[in-house]
Amino acid sequence: MSARNPSARVGSLEFSRALLDPQAAAPAGLIGPDGKAAPKRFNVYRNNVIVSLCEALGQTFPAIRTLLGEDYFDALARAFAAKHPPASPVLIWYGCEFAAFVECFPPLAAYPYLADVARVEWAWLQAYHAEDAAPLNPAALGAVAPDVVAGIRFNRHPAAAVIASKWPVLDLVRANRFDGGQGGSIDLGTPQAVLVTRPDLDVELRLLRPGGGEFLNTLFEGSSLGEAAAFAQESAGEFSLADCLSDSLSSGAFTAIQ
Repeated sequence: MSARNPSARVGSLEFSRALLDPQAAAPAGLIGPDGKAAPKRFNVYRNNVIVSLCEALGQTFPAIRTLLGEDYFDALARAFAAKHPPASPVLIWYGCEFAAFVECFPPLAAYPYLADVARVEWAWLQAYHAEDAAPLNPAALGAVAPDVVAGIRFNRHPAAAVIASKWPVLDLVRANRFDGGQGGSIDLGTPQAVLVTRPDLDVELRLLRPGGGEFLNTLFEGSSLGEAAAFAQESAGEFSLADCLSDSLSSGAFTAIQ
């Protein structure tokens, strides 16, 4: 397809808008090899683009696709693509706004846990493609003098992230991403915080203990070990510094002690 003449040349903004809106007419000025207007060719091209975006979203968010079903997910993905065209030709990075879109999508208001499921899946993708880095050896902490240990800070591993939710997001992701929707009944009244990381080749999802989400997020923000422990203790009375720190180190959440 091409433009007939300079005065009829199709603007890129007009073209991109029409490309992602199935209700929009083909932009004026598009012609086929025969020199005639080519709305059918444009519609085929538009459908191929939208299908590719939907497939990319389905590969990134398979738990959401399982929870919603193929037809509903495709309709949701099309609605998302119309609002959020890709900013990069690399489609593995497409969908960073998807969780927020799901959270504000009125027809899904009765399923508020879906947005956090999407956040875990997006964090999984980020971890999978994150820069390689050797995790901190837990033994390094033993070399720190007891009188300064409360003031140490950690460097976060590039693959590490925490998703803290009011919902059982780890159970939902496991059941609908890894178990094919056959995970059995899930108590939606159980909040969960998930550590996502990749200390080696495989992405790991670990359920954090009470206060673990607050503890790790505070450390990731640059607070000292003592400050993070105090905040987590205040947030969750059952917080155990020894257990949460051990979980963090064994999961490869850090690369170094500052």
